[in-house]
Amino acid sequence: MHELIRANDAVLLSFAESLMKDAGIHCFIADQGMSVLEGSLGMLPRRLLVDEEMADQARRILIDAGLGDELRDRT
Repeated sequence: MHELIRANDAVLLSFAESLMKDAGIHCFIADQGMSVLEGSLGMLPRRLLVDEEMADQARRILIDAGLGDELRDRT
């Protein structure tokens, strides 16, 4: 899986997840359980992950939706 976004903003992650689902791209929000355990203090960000072969397409979708500044650098 390829990490696209790391954030504490649940609305941002929900929007990005919705965009992926609408495009038919399987995605996963990692670390949700840990975020809940720490009491939503914002110390443990959640991560939006997509399959490696869909990463470029997913990045384009997020950029087109105005979320380009939220994207992690490609490594």
